[in-house]
Amino acid sequence: MMARLRSSSLLLVSCIASCITMLGCGPLPGHPKPGPEVPRPDSVLDFATLYRQNCSACHGAGGMNGPSYPLANPKYQALVDEQFLHRVVANGEPGTLMPAFAISAGGSLTDEQVDALVHGMRAAWYKPGTLDGANPPPFRAAQAGNRMGDPAHGQQVYATYCSGCHGAAGQAGKSKAGSITEPAFLALVSDQTLRTVIIAGRPDIGQPDWRNVLPGHPMSDQEVTDVVAWLSSQRAGASEATQKQPDGQKKGGGGLP
Repeated sequence: MMARLRSSSLLLVSCIASCITMLGCGPLPGHPKPGPEVPRPDSVLDFATLYRQNCSACHGAGGMNGPSYPLANPKYQALVDEQFLHRVVANGEPGTLMPAFAISAGGSLTDEQVDALVHGMRAAWYKPGTLDGANPPPFRAAQAGNRMGDPAHGQQVYATYCSGCHGAAGQAGKSKAGSITEPAFLALVSDQTLRTVIIAGRPDIGQPDWRNVLPGHPMSDQEVTDVVAWLSSQRAGASEATQKQPDGQKKGGGGLP
């Protein structure tokens, strides 16, 4: 009897050993083998991954050649600081197509991920000394009372600095760099975006900065402010008070002057 039990035990052990061998010493059925795991979205802190997933569609792969402003422009990075970038990434820009990305503002990124994006941008694209001695106009316009600039003077500034590439106001299709006075275009950009492009340029599309439109004649802060005010006055629905022309006449209808 004992011999029979011993034989049965040995047979059971042998069967178990055979099963383990057939399974390759791996996990039992129903248990997945170790492999690459998909990380939780809120655990991703790699700058390249975060930028590709959240920013590249608008600002372009590598920060250039997107439909929105090129964040990899060293002059732009020299004009702003980390606090500004963090605020815009986290909270967006009201009145523009820039959304809020921070969870606290309705987005999908943690504070750590917003930090990773900002630090990554600065590490990759901020070049110390880019504007040394250049004395650019302030990134933000200084507001005097409720007025942000003189549109009448701004039209004169446009004729001097901008019309050579963008054409005379109202002459759509007759410019080598495309019209920027079309209401359809102006509806897509904010005054701050216009100011940023004028000051820092857009190297990805050949747009010069404030110093190089007319070499040797950099644009002043007031000239930048006034030309932005005039461009803003060309938007559809702009108030008549901001649509005064140099001759004092109001712009009629919905057309361009």
